Amino acid sequence: MDKKQYAVIGHPIGHTMSPFIHKKLFELEGIDAEYSVFDITPEELTIKYREKLRSLNGYNITIPHKQTIIPLLDSLDKKAEIYGSVNTVSNIDGLSKGYTTDPNGFLKALDTYDIPLERSVVILGTGGVARVMAFEAAIAGCAITIAVRESDLHDVAALAAELKLKVHGVSVDTCKISRLDHFEKSTIDLLINATPVGMYPNSDSCPIDDDVINRCSNVFDAIYNPLETALVKKAKANGANAVGGMAMLVWQAAVSHEIWNGTSFNKSDIEKICSASAEELKKIF
Repeated sequence: MDKKQYAVIGHPIGHTMSPFIHKKLFELEGIDAEYSVFDITPEELTIKYREKLRSLNGYNITIPHKQTIIPLLDSLDKKAEIYGSVNTVSNIDGLSKGYTTDPNGFLKALDTYDIPLERSVVILGTGGVARVMAFEAAIAGCAITIAVRESDLHDVAALAAELKLKVHGVSVDTCKISRLDHFEKSTIDLLINATPVGMYPNSDSCPIDDDVINRCSNVFDAIYNPLETALVKKAKANGANAVGGMAMLVWQAAVSHEIWNGTSFNKSDIEKICSASAEELKKIF
């Protein structure tokens, strides 16, 4: 039997943890597969799709192709349609179908660390990851506040309007991050950082003040490098249940394998890969 062929595409692709993580997942499945990295410019996407991507068993997609790949595909999964974004493609019988694994990756990561998605949720940021988390929190019935920099107030107003249009009965407010000091609720049940503040090499940066962190019961930081951001460290020191984004990174990859091969992974499997990925990350940075 020929070796199965998979890849990740993006531009610039640089260093990516995807090959390491997917190799571990294929080993768990007992599947003989090759996972490549393709740096494809926006100008090359259409021709590379025809010449190379359609011949793969499946592939993952990162910036800047998550939206521009959509017109090339034969069909979309329902969640990919909702989010208008694709990060995983499955090729079966000559037909390509696009999916987004970020929502389920996010939910599975929260479940892995027993972080409830309920009651009061504050989301920092308004980019693609923040949008996924805001929609999932809205669907779960949370009271959501999305806090951003002043320069992003227009974008967050658009996101709030979209949530109100697409999720019936959603409770969503917006504010500047600097106004979280005056947040009307004494306790924030879950704080989510979906900004790049605190990412390597600026690992000492923190997106919010200590007095806001001290009011959080749970903290989820989408950043996985470093493994523990300044935000996560401060929240833990204050007694909160706080985790970084490595579990989400691994789970969204695992969901790709559920799509490609119908494989189910348990928490123990993913925790082992998270630990191995953390050690691999230390070697690189």
